[in-house]
Amino acid sequence: MENMLKGKVAIVTGGGRGVGREICRIFCQEGASVAVVDINEETARDTAKMLEEAGGKAVAIGADVTDGKQVDQMVNRVLEAFGRVDILVNNAGYGVNKRFNETTKADWDADIGINLYAPLHCTRAVINKMIEQKYGKIITIVSDAGRVGEPHIPVYSAAKAGAIGFSRALAKDVGKFGINVNCVALGATKTPLIADRLTPEREAQLIKFYPMRRLGMPEDPAYAVTFLASDYASFITGQVLPVNGGYSTGN
Repeated sequence: MENMLKGKVAIVTGGGRGVGREICRIFCQEGASVAVVDINEETARDTAKMLEEAGGKAVAIGADVTDGKQVDQMVNRVLEAFGRVDILVNNAGYGVNKRFNETTKADWDADIGINLYAPLHCTRAVINKMIEQKYGKIITIVSDAGRVGEPHIPVYSAAKAGAIGFSRALAKDVGKFGINVNCVALGATKTPLIADRLTPEREAQLIKFYPMRRLGMPEDPAYAVTFLASDYASFITGQVLPVNGGYSTGN
């Protein structure tokens, strides 16, 4: 399937590295114009440069998506550059890895800010435009932690579960406007951030929990997101698609 996203305009948060970068790459490959958004503007520029060198259309925008004002400014820049927004991918995220009794409110705020408030800010900034267009695709990257819970990351798990609940409820609100709202739930995925901390021994331990006997690669969720962003998924909404090698089904 080529040009699945031809003529579409997409915003991808956390697009400078890892899964976000791969989503940007495949979106452009499939014909979309992409706004690469990242708190690190340099990595956003690197991704945008890669897309343009491959013949795609891209703009790099540095923004902290936990800040509603910066999000509004970011969306305005996208509209100035491309005139519309068809696809929003809420990909930016991370987790504070501590036992709950060791966490502080600052840790909670960090987890909830990037994993729940950021999707709320970004979705709020584009939803009226999508309603006006009678068209839109909103995909939020969540985690198995939000589906089944994970030790050492309880507040992250809660924030991701909140993003899932928000997406399911929003899907019911905006489906009548031709807007699809879905989530993609990741298991352990070998992004640069994870790979830098992953020893061969630790990886060997982890893959025992994955029926596919490997960890995810950034392209695994990126292809799933591309499908959900396309019109091939026009009758899919309010869903959570696990891309996890079977992790949450047990081994």
